[in-house]
Amino acid sequence: MTRLRGGVVAAVATLVAVTGCTAEQDKGAAGPGEAKGGGAALAAVDSLTVKGRAPKTGYSRDRFGTAWADTDSNSCDTRDDILKRDLKEVKFTGGTCKVTYGLLDPDPYSGKRITYRRGRSQVDIDHVVALSDAWQKGAKYWEPGKRIALANDPLNLLAVDARTNRGKGDGDAATWLPPDKAYRCEYVAAQVAVKKKYGLWVTGAEQSAMKKVLAGCPDQKLPTGGNPTRAPERFRAR
Repeated sequence: MTRLRGGVVAAVATLVAVTGCTAEQDKGAAGPGEAKGGGAALAAVDSLTVKGRAPKTGYSRDRFGTAWADTDSNSCDTRDDILKRDLKEVKFTGGTCKVTYGLLDPDPYSGKRITYRRGRSQVDIDHVVALSDAWQKGAKYWEPGKRIALANDPLNLLAVDARTNRGKGDGDAATWLPPDKAYRCEYVAAQVAVKKKYGLWVTGAEQSAMKKVLAGCPDQKLPTGGNPTRAPERFRAR
């Protein structure tokens, strides 16, 4: 199976019948689809700390700063950066930041072809590791700059079908996986990569679910890259 993401041809991969996963590599963009020499994702699961889920008390989106802050200082907000990376046939207005049109083909979560139009979009930018999940697994105790970094890190962001994404909520690998089984290995590998990079823990059930998916694609690489784990000092969060 060959996927196209952000205008880059993904590596041809072997379909694993048991899980429907593909071992795709080298997507190019600094996001959850890339996997450049990060090692096997399955092995990395054992490096994650296993603990119980902490209470959600005190969580709000504001704890992770203003939505789509330009933490990489490229004069484009994070949402438009990800749209530019993940959509095809992109069109802009007023320069090369504000994306007004593009095609999500395919949507990684559903496998569908979706048209993006600004203002009436069917495309969400998903936090692969949901911010609420992160809050309950370590982020509650971080300095604000680290939370802001997580919320805007391309490694943790993906353009996806809005309806499918809203069914995910703040689920982890134990409670939600993409309906498109062919994407599950990449999705779980991305979650492992983000949790490893930021030092977030996993629950026992979550670790078991990650291993179950990745056991069907043991050569799946761990994504790397993204932004630094601390946002510039000029950004603030509660």
